[in-house]
Amino acid sequence: MQRRSSNGVRGAKPLISYERHESFLIMLFVTLSGGLQDAYTYLTRGHVFANAQTGNIVLLMHYIVEWDGRMIISYLFPIISFALGIMVSESIRFRMEERGMKRWREVVLMLEMILLLIVGFMPESTAHYANALVSFSCAMQVQSFRKFHGRTYASTMCIGNLRSGMESLSSFMNTKDRAALINASHYFLVILAFALGAAAGSFLVSLFSLRAIWVSSFLLLISFLILHHERNA
Repeated sequence: MQRRSSNGVRGAKPLISYERHESFLIMLFVTLSGGLQDAYTYLTRGHVFANAQTGNIVLLMHYIVEWDGRMIISYLFPIISFALGIMVSESIRFRMEERGMKRWREVVLMLEMILLLIVGFMPESTAHYANALVSFSCAMQVQSFRKFHGRTYASTMCIGNLRSGMESLSSFMNTKDRAALINASHYFLVILAFALGAAAGSFLVSLFSLRAIWVSSFLLLISFLILHHERNA
């Protein structure tokens, strides 16, 4: 079943269809999880970003110039893992859809939950590998959940959402097109969800330290149950 929603920065199409995995609740919980994951790796695993590979690439190049081997590995691992996560997610989608199986996103969520549970057991001395697993998980997530009510968004980073939100807001201010305002509000909701996830990550790290990542896994479990229920409804 498909649902209907507003569309378009300039309001060319007032209504578009969207799928179950593009619902508000799915967006909310996967984005909360994404924000928490980024806060977790930065605060507990050596100031490395799980999601923001642009920052990791900048810092990687800095430490290459400084020729600090330990720090090069710290930032190289998550970048490679993120790239591999995209590839694995796409392979899962392709192979399952080729066999007529439509529940590949549930499989991705299950793999993410397992990986994040493992990370919570890993000691501080394994930070390189823990960051690699979280980045791998983030990549699978951002590749699998890319739309919210028909609008392209990212559940693990904010720059694209901020650009799209401000573009839509600017369009509304210039044209008074209500569809553009609705568009902007959707993107700002995503940014708010990510920010709340990051805030929760900071608070939970202060309480549970390395185990805080398990809350991210729990949020993904909620997403899994919602998606599973909606597909069976």
